Amino acid sequence: MSLFSQAPQPNQENRTLSRSQVLIAMAVTAIVFLAISKGWVYLTGIPMVPLYWQPEHGAIGVGIGLGVALLSSLIYEIWESYRIAAQEYLEMVLNPLQPIDLIWLGLLPGLSEEMLFRGVALPALGMNGVALIITSVVFGALHMASAKHLSYTVWAIAVGMMLGAVTMYTGNLLSAIAAHVVTNSLSGVIWKWKQSKIA
Repeated sequence: MSLFSQAPQPNQENRTLSRSQVLIAMAVTAIVFLAISKGWVYLTGIPMVPLYWQPEHGAIGVGIGLGVALLSSLIYEIWESYRIAAQEYLEMVLNPLQPIDLIWLGLLPGLSEEMLFRGVALPALGMNGVALIITSVVFGALHMASAKHLSYTVWAIAVGMMLGAVTMYTGNLLSAIAAHVVTNSLSGVIWKWKQSKIA
């Protein structure tokens, strides 16, 4: 969901984007990230982390995604500054979306961000602890819509560390993509469900 930090910031009277704006922002971000990934590989010759079907790696990713989404929901309840930042961010992004759009919310960032950050940047920087930290910090920074979203950014950095660590462990991009897709989609479902209970 990172490009939403690059999207025009809503003013006090207009705190949400339209459904079309959100979907276009997701699509454009995915295209840009995929183009950067392909260009990086082409220009440097550094091979991307392979992506291949391995049920065990897929299951690991789904498990991580479920854990991250549920932990995020728990942190939302107990960490006030995170809740405030996440609520503002999610209202802007998720309010206009229809339930079917949550599939795109999972797939587009899940594929494109993982290809760029874990698939290309991580091996390009050495596929080690330093590379893990750098890619996670940049990943988190892209989720920072403003300075008051620091707690949300810290959480995104932690998630980036988990996604990078599982990529290094499996040597397969499948786990990180599955985790990211499940995290985004399930977090969106949980948030939408909570909002419907409040309404």
